[in-house]
Amino acid sequence: MSNQSVQTVSTSNDKIKIIAAIAVVIAGVVGFYYLADKPALVRAGALVAGLAFAVLILWTSTTGRDFLNFAKEAVRETKKVVWPTRREAGQITGIVFAFVLIMAIFLWGTDKTLEFLLYDVILGIRK
Repeated sequence: MSNQSVQTVSTSNDKIKIIAAIAVVIAGVVGFYYLADKPALVRAGALVAGLAFAVLILWTSTTGRDFLNFAKEAVRETKKVVWPTRREAGQITGIVFAFVLIMAIFLWGTDKTLEFLLYDVILGIRK
């Protein structure tokens, strides 16, 4: 088995591209709020255009490509998740509520028992 370390080489050109992409995203958000008196479609267009342009800039950098590939893999893995049916979700929720109720009763009983032992039996203080 090889224990070679992996080095990530990032050029200053990549760093400039990442900074530019962040600036474009910020410009899109600022444009969204700056165009508050315009129709919602124009405002959303400014925001989406900023995000799309930032993705294009990031795609040209090594770090950005790595991140976007990671995001694609995350979406692909999320699609593999088997979600419970409505019935299963209801059953699980019921089990959780029952467990919480049982624990609340147990903790209340423990608290009252300790209160009785401490105040009535050990200290002899009557309420």
